[in-house]
Amino acid sequence: MTTISQVRQLQPLLHDLTATVHAPVSALSGHDGQIRGQGVQGVFYADCRALSEAVLRVDGDEPEPVMHSLEGVHAARFVSLARRLGNDGPDPTVRIDRLREAAADGLTEEIRVSSSADDPVLATVTVELGCDLAPMDVVKHGGTTTPRPARHAGGELVWSTEATSVHVGGEGALVEPAPASLTWTIEVPPGQTVTLRWRVRVVTTAAAVTAAHEPVEWSRPELVADDRRLVRLLRRSLDDLAALRLAEPAARADTFLGGGVPWFLTLFGRDSIWAARMLLPTGTGLAAGTLRTLARRQGERTDPASGEAPGKIMHELRYGGLFAVHADAAPAVYYGTIDATPLWISLLHDAWRWGMPEAEVAALLPNLRAALGWLAEHADPNGDGFIEYLDLSGRGLANQGWKDSGDSVRFRDGRIASGPIALCEVQGYAYQAAVNAAALLTAFGQPGARRWLDYADAMALRFRERFWVDGPDGRYPALALDRDGRPVDSLTSNIGHLLGTGLLNDAESAEVAAALGSPAMSSGFGLRTMSAGDGGFSPLSYHCGSVWPHDTAIAVAGLARAGFGVEAAELVEGVLAAAEGFGYRLPELYGGDDRAKVGRPVPYPAACHPQAWSAAASVAILQAALGLEADVPAGELRVRPIAGAPLGAIRAGGLRVAGRPVEVALDADGRIDVTGLPDSIRVVEPAVAAHPPIPSQPTAGRSTAIGTGSPSHR
Repeated sequence: MTTISQVRQLQPLLHDLTATVHAPVSALSGHDGQIRGQGVQGVFYADCRALSEAVLRVDGDEPEPVMHSLEGVHAARFVSLARRLGNDGPDPTVRIDRLREAAADGLTEEIRVSSSADDPVLATVTVELGCDLAPMDVVKHGGTTTPRPARHAGGELVWSTEATSVHVGGEGALVEPAPASLTWTIEVPPGQTVTLRWRVRVVTTAAAVTAAHEPVEWSRPELVADDRRLVRLLRRSLDDLAALRLAEPAARADTFLGGGVPWFLTLFGRDSIWAARMLLPTGTGLAAGTLRTLARRQGERTDPASGEAPGKIMHELRYGGLFAVHADAAPAVYYGTIDATPLWISLLHDAWRWGMPEAEVAALLPNLRAALGWLAEHADPNGDGFIEYLDLSGRGLANQGWKDSGDSVRFRDGRIASGPIALCEVQGYAYQAAVNAAALLTAFGQPGARRWLDYADAMALRFRERFWVDGPDGRYPALALDRDGRPVDSLTSNIGHLLGTGLLNDAESAEVAAALGSPAMSSGFGLRTMSAGDGGFSPLSYHCGSVWPHDTAIAVAGLARAGFGVEAAELVEGVLAAAEGFGYRLPELYGGDDRAKVGRPVPYPAACHPQAWSAAASVAILQAALGLEADVPAGELRVRPIAGAPLGAIRAGGLRVAGRPVEVALDADGRIDVTGLPDSIRVVEPAVAAHPPIPSQPTAGRSTAIGTGSPSHR
């Protein structure tokens, strides 16, 4: 017999909720607009649920929903009917539009009651309210908290603690504290609309993040494309990215992107870096703010509890307890990430290449040297020449790469590997960071470049000797090395991150491209995180078979840059098909089911949406399609679009190079034209790399016919 105390708490599901966002505020409701006080529904301010219930009733009944939509950056519309009011007959005559808009300190709603009835409509409209001020950690783990009583103060309902107060009021509403509600009595004449308004406002000192200053730091490209899915995806993604902008309260001029709604609406080292890096073709302002914010919290001491080490870039910022870190009166910083530090170095380098002002780059060179110090002295604790992690606190993340779930590092037969773990992509990040750091040190007249070039050469040699394994369909890099130095031989999307780092030679890049393009990896909706042929594969596993848009976009960028246009195009087609299935708001991840077997992507029920690096993937895909790579210090914009222009003609205006607006036009025949560049920058078309033939792959089971024909590199 199972007792109530033995019932397992489950993480709430998100896939059927509508999110309205103006970071750090997010509102999650059903598609009917109702916030019902269950699961993760509510109005959140950072990591606190400010309002747990907001249920609309008309004459005691809930309106019947017929439509919902996202409108612009911060707003959503919910349309419903009050069929018990108005004329008799099959046609509804009383309609309710609920327009919700998130604000930096809460949200506002307009309730528009419209009537086409023959006679005036009399009705009582009520919004029933509840507040529990539950911490996000409790909500995420399926916990419950006791609703708090409201008090009536100054014509508003108020719920409060020592650090936080929530204020709700409505224009012309009757305010009742017990049970908490706002009520209006209305009369709607024939053919008229009555508009009611109410607002939530949150005042708190218990938040690690706050809203960023306006306007946004990046351009909004004016995109015209033959494939309209790309246009729609970019438009929705840029809205979502604008909604996810955050800053620290003491440095609001430095903007970064929060990870995602609802679980990760805070500063994340890896997530914020990748999103800023993907957005570089639209400007360097976000990258600069992200770099400076993370530099201010760069590690200074060795602390096994938090994972801090000198020079290390942090993982996550929260208010209150976090893993083994507790700071009840201030933000808590957790450093349990193995890849944020080399990625920070490469973001600094790439932002410099896209035109970040040299004075701003120079100001961060001490932080660059500190990050290199971590790479040299702390990143390889067992001295085997590879970058590895192991949680020493027993309460932090067991896995500290981007696939940070506890079961993500598995052998081909499904066994979970034991740490310390050296991930394949992290070695690529370290190689690229070393080369990029050498370029920065040289350009700014600082010593040490030769040391880091030698480091990179040695890393490439060690990686070639230790990581490559033979699978049923060919050679590929192992996911990782385990504590005994054995290759963790599963085939995973991690190897896609190696393309473009410089760690692989041309022949190795061809083998990686073959593996990524195989039916076991390419689902038809994007790149699976794990091969469908591996023992640990599950299409709805968080990291062992699902599809992550940002992960696919990173692979697309590497494939395109290395000249593997057919494989890149097939993955792009998959992401665009998935975007269409999700209304162009790409979630954090979705199922890795084969597109030939399911008509639309299967939601991962607890995935964040919107999510920063999923939204930023749209810009990365556009950049890959156009083949753009800036080197402002060298006076070059390198352009090499995907061969054959698989997305058709594309014209993107309002991209930025060296702070200047630039238009890039690609015609359907693959010819490209760039206008608006400064006189100091010339367009360069690099030669297509010569590759050995890709090993043949079986075609049975492929989920799409996209990309048929002979690859440009064969």
